[in-house]
Amino acid sequence: MHLTRFRINTARLGGRSLLASPQRMHAAVMASFAGALPTSRGEAGDSRVLWRLDRNAKAEALLYIVSEERPDLTHLVEQAGWPTTATWDTYDYGGFLRRLETGSTWAFRLTANPVHHIRRKDGEPTKRTAHVTPRHQMGWLLDRQEAAGFRILPTPPERRRLPQGDEFQLTVRDERRHRFEKTDGRSDRRTKVPLVTVTFDGRLEVTEPVALARTLLSGLGKAKAYGCGLMTLAKAG
Repeated sequence: MHLTRFRINTARLGGRSLLASPQRMHAAVMASFAGALPTSRGEAGDSRVLWRLDRNAKAEALLYIVSEERPDLTHLVEQAGWPTTATWDTYDYGGFLRRLETGSTWAFRLTANPVHHIRRKDGEPTKRTAHVTPRHQMGWLLDRQEAAGFRILPTPPERRRLPQGDEFQLTVRDERRHRFEKTDGRSDRRTKVPLVTVTFDGRLEVTEPVALARTLLSGLGKAKAYGCGLMTLAKAG
């Protein structure tokens, strides 16, 4: 398994075009793999590939990719990078995952599509709907932590700024709303699809290394083709 990092040149038209569209970014990511053949509808797709955009500053946008196959990002360097001075970094991810230990603590980041299913009227089918408040978005992640192999660390009482609302070392930021067209697989009809994404930052403790490794490789939640689901860990400072 591989973890790849690529910095996007936000001053280039190609970079800004990719940053503006999860669909275009997905296509560019999948074009990095010789083995990812287009589907019958002309769109490349592979559930084994996860990607995420981190917008750390106006001029700093980082693309992270987790994949089984080693990617070749030459086309991204030419379109949205620095062709003469910078490329990309790819690391062995499998070795890192095998070293995860129960009880170890990490800082983490996750961009996700927190959704739930609701029924507006009796007798109607349920409809997938995005959570739109930070409290419910945090609840979405907290509900999944046990099965995903980790627990989000509580905030020590002396560091809590509010009587309630900051019980966990977890923040939600950078909510983004997209709306794009998607082809219905059964009728070939193109429909408008809304997508709400948020980024979680926090600290966690590993409770089940195998389950957490599976989460880091398979992703968490829906909309993985559009930059959601990829969680990364860093040393907790």
